[in-house]
Amino acid sequence: MTIKRYAATKDNTISNAYKANLSGTATGSNMGSADALEVFSIYGQLSNSSGFSKELSRILIKFPVTGTISIKTDRTDGVIPASGSVSFYLNLYNAVTPNTVPKKFTLNIYPVDEAWDEGFGLDMEEYKNKGVSNWVDRLDTISWANTGSSFQDTASVAIWDANAYFENGTEDIEVNVTPYVESWIKGASGGGFENYGFLIALTPTEESGSRSYYDKKFFARSSEYFFKRPNIEARWDGSKTDDRGAFYFSSSLASATNNINTLYLYNYVRGQLQDIPNLGVDKYVYVSLFSGSATNSGPSGSALELSPDDNGRVSSDLKTVVTGGITATGIYTASFAFTGSSSLTDVFDVWFTGSLTTANAVDAPTQFHTGTIVPKTLDSSNINPTKQHVTRITNLKPTYTTDEEPKLRVYTRQKNWSPTIYNIANSTIQTNIIDKAYYRIIRTIDNLEIISYGTGSDQQTKLSYDVSGNYFDFDMSLLESGYMYNLKFAYYLNGVYKEQPETFKFRVED
Repeated sequence: MTIKRYAATKDNTISNAYKANLSGTATGSNMGSADALEVFSIYGQLSNSSGFSKELSRILIKFPVTGTISIKTDRTDGVIPASGSVSFYLNLYNAVTPNTVPKKFTLNIYPVDEAWDEGFGLDMEEYKNKGVSNWVDRLDTISWANTGSSFQDTASVAIWDANAYFENGTEDIEVNVTPYVESWIKGASGGGFENYGFLIALTPTEESGSRSYYDKKFFARSSEYFFKRPNIEARWDGSKTDDRGAFYFSSSLASATNNINTLYLYNYVRGQLQDIPNLGVDKYVYVSLFSGSATNSGPSGSALELSPDDNGRVSSDLKTVVTGGITATGIYTASFAFTGSSSLTDVFDVWFTGSLTTANAVDAPTQFHTGTIVPKTLDSSNINPTKQHVTRITNLKPTYTTDEEPKLRVYTRQKNWSPTIYNIANSTIQTNIIDKAYYRIIRTIDNLEIISYGTGSDQQTKLSYDVSGNYFDFDMSLLESGYMYNLKFAYYLNGVYKEQPETFKFRVED
């Protein structure tokens, strides 16, 4: 699971606009239960000795960053990664309005610096509903320090500079707000700021200018449309690239980086991933490679020498040991390059504990695991092949519930694959591992894209792989129950992303 969405816990529109009959203003009005949120600026509806009037509307919205069920709790529990390994995006979705939609404007996103209540108002036309919060008050009988909401100006905190530009006026908001969220997770006691949510407003220049921007609406958290409700989306690259099934000898055809192989060790105890005890503060593990016995049934002889590198994986003083470490609870990795004899058909990796001076697994006080590797050789070609693939999901069910998080196994082979068979046909066809494979999900009934390909910097929909092929974990609570969904894949091959022709369908129920 590399995507997690957090729905808004409260939202509201506050305004100082004139009522329809121009007899009063909406400064005391509350719209906390309305199913839409609204931003606008109206210039010159009235004029007097002070000049032309200026009417404004702003959005208040808050998300569960701290608390019992929150982003901070999920980080503590290991659901989302540590700071620096995850990005947070604010998502608000355009709501169609019969009114004129402004164009070519910018909305600034500010952190609110005072507590406020949502309220139960619904009326966004006549402004008949009163209560907190509103343009003047943030709580019952307690006013904002600054009328129209008190917020932290981005100019005073350089890292807080989030905004969204609207060319056509109908766009959604999708803005990286990671610095805000990380600061709120720390809280005031940890050197950050308290979470009072966001204020979304036109820029100061647009609010004070002589041009009108009327009006931009977004769906509120009370909207009946599940996928249009505001959310903060956590995205991170959680893919695990276990090269046991794609382990290559070092080659002059590849760069130093591409000659590195990464192996994983998964420590399951009674069905649960758990850390190996007594590994010390650094939780180092070590790996030695061995050639096979006469029958290739297990490791034999002395540990094989590995290629030293500059990243501390293999030391030039101890070429028979790889230093590995922990990446998540119960999951350990070791990365190294292997320049071995091409006559080796099987290699055995032995994981062990010891010290930085332990010569190899034979001398280790404890050996944790012995695995098998079938190394491959890189080869060039005198043609430029155009590879097509056949994709299947081997364990896809027709129906899931919203509380499931299945690990979906993706089988891939080259199209028109036709092996040469001499005597014995093996019923198990080896899967091709796709180094860069991604998924997306679409709702079948209206072709609404729910999750797009995460091929950007966050890589949130990148598939993992191990010796059995590609796979990914998916949290079904991201989807609305009662609908059918389509699952599609794209592979990055020969320098381009290519969507695969297959579509896989499944339904989600309560």
